[in-house]
Amino acid sequence: MLKNYQHFLTLQFAVDQINKDPHLLPNITLGYQLLNNLNSNKVAVENSLTYLSGRSLTIPNYSCGRQHKSVAVIGGMSSALSMSMATILGLYKVPQITYGPFDPVLVDKVQYPYVYQMSSKESTLHLAVVQLMLYFGWTWVGLLFSDNPRGQQFFRDLEEAMVMHSMCLAFKEKVPENFNQEDREDHKIFPKVIASSSKVIFIYGNTYGLLKFSIFMTQYILYGKILVTTISWDISAQRNSKIMSHLHGTIIFSQANREIPGFKDFLRSINSTVNSEDIFLKTFWEVVFHCRISEESPVKMVYSLCPEGLSLADVPTHELNTDIMTLSSNIYNEVYLLAHAIHQMLQMEIKETLELGVHPLLSWKLHYYLKCVNPVPGANDEVCGDESRIMAETYDVLNFQFFPVPMETLVKVGEISPFNKGLIINEEDIAWPEEFPQTPISICSVSCGPGFKKIIREREPICCFDCTLCSDREISNQTDAQKCLQCPEDQHPSKERDRCLPKTITYLAYEEPLGMVLASAALCFSLLTALVLGVFVKHRDTPIVKANNRSLSYTLLISLTLCFLCSLLFIGLPTQATCLLRQISFAVVFTVAIASILAKTLTVVLAFAATKPGSGLRKWLGSTTSYLLICICTLIQMCLCGIWLGTHAPFLERDIHSEASLIVIQCNEGSLFFFYSVLGYMGFLALVSFMMAFLARKLPDTFNEAKYLTFAMLVFCSVWISFLPTYQSTKGKAMVAVEIFSILLSSAGILTCFFAPKCYVILLRSDRNTLEILKNKVSL
Repeated sequence: MLKNYQHFLTLQFAVDQINKDPHLLPNITLGYQLLNNLNSNKVAVENSLTYLSGRSLTIPNYSCGRQHKSVAVIGGMSSALSMSMATILGLYKVPQITYGPFDPVLVDKVQYPYVYQMSSKESTLHLAVVQLMLYFGWTWVGLLFSDNPRGQQFFRDLEEAMVMHSMCLAFKEKVPENFNQEDREDHKIFPKVIASSSKVIFIYGNTYGLLKFSIFMTQYILYGKILVTTISWDISAQRNSKIMSHLHGTIIFSQANREIPGFKDFLRSINSTVNSEDIFLKTFWEVVFHCRISEESPVKMVYSLCPEGLSLADVPTHELNTDIMTLSSNIYNEVYLLAHAIHQMLQMEIKETLELGVHPLLSWKLHYYLKCVNPVPGANDEVCGDESRIMAETYDVLNFQFFPVPMETLVKVGEISPFNKGLIINEEDIAWPEEFPQTPISICSVSCGPGFKKIIREREPICCFDCTLCSDREISNQTDAQKCLQCPEDQHPSKERDRCLPKTITYLAYEEPLGMVLASAALCFSLLTALVLGVFVKHRDTPIVKANNRSLSYTLLISLTLCFLCSLLFIGLPTQATCLLRQISFAVVFTVAIASILAKTLTVVLAFAATKPGSGLRKWLGSTTSYLLICICTLIQMCLCGIWLGTHAPFLERDIHSEASLIVIQCNEGSLFFFYSVLGYMGFLALVSFMMAFLARKLPDTFNEAKYLTFAMLVFCSVWISFLPTYQSTKGKAMVAVEIFSILLSSAGILTCFFAPKCYVILLRSDRNTLEILKNKVSL
């Protein structure tokens, strides 16, 4: 391939630049040897032995030349060639730097410990492909990829990225590297491609892996298909006009190549006069200009002599691109990588500088310095020879254009940076295949017909959909509708989705399971509370009941019973009366319960403080103080409720939005401010009770109810703190159920945490419910 001549020119240019650099390898001239592998694994192995032996007659383990071999090897251009070379060079620990496409197999340092790759991993190529397809609206594409680890990894990455962006693969086919058109399975690939409804086909692989596949393409005409591929598959490698015409309009991804200062001037300076000894240049002239350099030229065709003074500036760009290509850029980086490694090695081992060229162990010493060296001049990232570079990759979008002259060219039509999601596409510069007068469209399904809306087909990609009846709350009364029409707010769609029907009225009724469960729980807990009250009344003269302020205990148990019962006001068909009563009764009764707990906590604290000699707190220990506190707290809550009822009283409303086919009859609280003010006031009392009980939890056991009160208020506060976000996130009957549940749970928490230990002692451990036990605790 003529374009590969640039690889040699890049090597020559890099070596010349290094030799002219006074700071890099000073007083040392860098040279090179060239061996042609002819794209043959066999020749690659033979040349590796030649490199080691030093003469054309290869003798393993012998170096027959007087001058020592080079210190490192650059090659090969494909993974297969690199592996073939590594099997021989690796035995002698010769550093081998590949410039072909990155291959994950070569990363295995056990099998290939002395192979270094300079190519980018292309770890974000799949993201760049998805960005381009999203730009053109291609959601239905086919994929052909090489059947090797690299191709399979790309397939997995691309599929994952496409799923995230609701894109689909129409088909995916593995192309074996030993593609055989006689093989029945291999022969089926192209018929599948042609039969696919996808207009865009992405081909992922390298030139050599797809070589036989590309030749087989000439037997088929990919009419109505646009190909997308990468620069790794060099479609111009075939040099076949029939293949080229089929590939016209192909979109190609290429690593963005940085400008190398002076490279274009170097190419223009090369001419047949100054570089008369360049054997490659002579052959290049004869092939490109169809002429002979001299009479002794081996060219057998009848060509005239080449004119004098020809330079590379006269070569058409489609024969030799003056912009540095990806592989050439890798070669340039590799030469600098080796130069920097040698430079650092000589600086660290200054004593061996005089032995350069005669030291037989110089090659293996380079491995230490090839791990990571200084950046290549002009590069933005650090070059590490032992692994691919991880950086913010940028891709050029190229368009392959073929003309009947024949002449082909790659036109840069855009640039993509997947990391920062940058994308620039110049559509006016793109030449699509002849069958596409405008940008191709590649989708799976067309729009739905009249009276239906689109839904995704089951067990098929999301890009393929069917037309079906409208979903809930929607109907369709016309054809070719893009979306369905919603029914009026007080109606819902019929089963056939062809008309709207009146919604059914609903509410949290006693007859439904949830209402029955909540009502039963309320009655059971109220009955249980009444039984506890009966136990306390029956054992009112026992020490534990007296010690726990039985009058306040009675008040607390009565208020808890009412708390359980007031939850029944929330169940059943709401009326204006129940809407006015349920929140007010709940607030007042609960306030009495919390105020009773606050009074009991205050009594415990005062009783302990009053035991000190000369304390004036004894006068506050009577039941009068406790009931005065309960009355004051309840009066404040009643005032808040009165203002609420007088300004923004709750009212009955119809909720038509919570459920599609139902109208929920419920109570509107009228004012959320007053509703949360009432709750906030109860929360304030609960918090004060909790703090006082917590601070008094270590008082002597005889008078200490604080630890039980602490647990009771902790449960109460936890329930109502959880209630607020839950209440806000629910609608309809669920809101009512959440509030009922909170009332029952918080009341049950107080009943259990505070009264359960006392009932246990009264009913099951009556031996501890004696005055002697209490006196013993006091003495302790």
